[in-house]
Amino acid sequence: MRLTLCRVETPLGGLLLASDAGGRLHACEFADCEDRLHLLLTRRLGQWVLVPGEASDAARALGAYFAGDLTAVDALPLVLSGTDFQNRAWTALRAIPPGQVRSYGEQAARLGHPRGARAVGLANSLNPFEIILPCHRLVGRSGALTGYAGGLARKRWLLDHEAAHSGGR
Repeated sequence: MRLTLCRVETPLGGLLLASDAGGRLHACEFADCEDRLHLLLTRRLGQWVLVPGEASDAARALGAYFAGDLTAVDALPLVLSGTDFQNRAWTALRAIPPGQVRSYGEQAARLGHPRGARAVGLANSLNPFEIILPCHRLVGRSGALTGYAGGLARKRWLLDHEAAHSGGR
């Protein structure tokens, strides 16, 4: 599969966006986690090739998100190619309003698996769409920040950004 790679600068560093010829995103990852991007694409797609590309609709939507329009990324077309559970867990992240958080256990219960906090955590550790599918809105049972592929400092920044622009938390 041939994917276009677009690099976007953000307040949190560079983001890498991998999209197909139809403009559908296959991944969004922080540039300093590029090895993770390659690993996730290989797990999901098998063979693929990245070619450099220009700014995309996703790049513009992410720019709007960082400017304070927290829903700008919600309508981006994504290719979800995880397991059925992963796809459901990833899609359900969009139901968490910007500026709010949920525990992994609460999210598992909403997915119909009240004892599935670890399964939700594992699914979200494989989320290929940083920021766009907002796994940064998931926290530990006590409210502590836990597990974020882009690092806990970025997770804190994203939560603070969303709280400041949504009036939430």
